[in-house]
Amino acid sequence: MKKLGCLIAALALLLALLPACRTDAEPARTLRIGVALYQQEDTFIETVAKELQRAALEKEQALNIKINLYIADGKESQGTQNEQVDRFLERGYDLICVNIVDRTAAAVIIDKAQAAGVPVIFFNREPVEEDLLRWEHAYYVGLPAGDAGVLQGELVLDAWKKHRQTLDRNGDGALQYVMLEGEPGHQDALLRTEYSIATLVGAGVPTDKLASDAANWQRGQACIQMRQWLQAFGDEIEVVFANNDDMALGAIDACTEAGLDKASMPFIVGVDATPPALEALREGTLKGTVRNDAAGLAESIMELAVALSTGDVLRNVQLTDGNYVWLQYEAVTADDLDN
Repeated sequence: MKKLGCLIAALALLLALLPACRTDAEPARTLRIGVALYQQEDTFIETVAKELQRAALEKEQALNIKINLYIADGKESQGTQNEQVDRFLERGYDLICVNIVDRTAAAVIIDKAQAAGVPVIFFNREPVEEDLLRWEHAYYVGLPAGDAGVLQGELVLDAWKKHRQTLDRNGDGALQYVMLEGEPGHQDALLRTEYSIATLVGAGVPTDKLASDAANWQRGQACIQMRQWLQAFGDEIEVVFANNDDMALGAIDACTEAGLDKASMPFIVGVDATPPALEALREGTLKGTVRNDAAGLAESIMELAVALSTGDVLRNVQLTDGNYVWLQYEAVTADDLDN
């Protein structure tokens, strides 16, 4: 009986300790984040969404917290995105992250977030500066758009210096190019377009624009546009600048349809370094791209989100001008890839 009593006492002690053990293993708190995307079908944005989920999981494991991500697709409609933000705020989310459809519409979202006392992080598409600075808890995480254009220009400039005879097909001493632009009036499209050509002109390379048009970041639209340019200009096109990789891939699709191989295609460059673009680099149809760091973007967003939830922003996050977190682009060619 004495042994049985000891056994019962030991079991009782064990049962008393179990709830405490379970409590210690449970997350200390839960962070609810609403993420509003301009369009989830965009290859780069889709990659960012996946990287956000990965970064959230890493933070959960490192900090013993629970992070619930609620991702909404704006489908290129600012009205739809505004409604999604409204729902995030109505449901009491702790923070919202916005890849805004229309950069000039940020003020509406910021005012709503401020009224609800919910910090807002814009990313990838930079709002108008005056709008972002209207509230101390509105932030932007991204990369300087003009830098992508500079690096695109440098990719072409390097090829011009090393392989001028190949690049200058007609031997006239100038680069004939076409430009596939993003959305009309979009800051990233404007700056990437401007700085890519300015880099060449600044280095003394004569340029001759054959045509330019907006393909709205879309592969299909770029293919249609490039198809028309090939019919109009043929092998006069020496370089194709595309404001993003999806449009660069669309240009490659049109060239392939026209029976061109990688040796006879124009020199095509993009921006983003998406997985399909890196594959095109390996194949040799895409000559260069600029890495838009999806993983770094997601990690920086999550770092800022967690810091905001704990009040440790100034200590844990490097902010520029109080509201900005800047990352850097990187030029990528086939030589940079692990084959």
